[in-house]
Amino acid sequence: MFRKIIISFVVLSLVSILGTAASGQIFSIYTDLSDTKCRTLEIDEEGASSYRGDCGGVFGYKLHVIEGDLRQTIDIISPDGKTHELQFWNFFGGFSAVGPRAEWRIRSKKPIALIVRLNVSEDPEDSSKTTSYLIVAKITENEVCVTDILKPTRSQNIEARRSADRAAAMPCKKPYYEQVSDMAFSHQMQEQAEIPAFLHLKWNVSF
Repeated sequence: MFRKIIISFVVLSLVSILGTAASGQIFSIYTDLSDTKCRTLEIDEEGASSYRGDCGGVFGYKLHVIEGDLRQTIDIISPDGKTHELQFWNFFGGFSAVGPRAEWRIRSKKPIALIVRLNVSEDPEDSSKTTSYLIVAKITENEVCVTDILKPTRSQNIEARRSADRAAAMPCKKPYYEQVSDMAFSHQMQEQAEIPAFLHLKWNVSF
């Protein structure tokens, strides 16, 4: 009796998912990222250590969890076998680890975005204290990249889904070092703009 109930529940769940997919609505499917569920592809436990695990995915897409120097990131493998590196470590300097599962946002049987939790150590005095970010990546025919990083809030999950559902129209997020470079350049230009014009002229005179 119990087995029949389980089978009926699974069938109803599949029917519900297929019905939602056919209607063109956006819905979520989850992929487990724990090392007990992912198949180890590469591992090196010496030195800084490194790891690559195949965690499977949906509709021909797969996720690889990558670890190096106690920092983790995700690669998205598209159905044609192409690897799209999200390179989370370009946005944070501290040690990091992905959450237990990734959330695919699906429309018409095709992933349009991915949401992954990343726990980052940002306290240099206590590495056990972490900040839990949600990272959004768009998945389109032309680009697969990080588009948004959401800090912890009460509505973080809802905001992440909203961001994911419109991610296709968002630009790829610049790595942290490029953001710092742009800020420094902008500050320099602002300082120059505040210098009186006659001083610019004086400095440009050759003696």
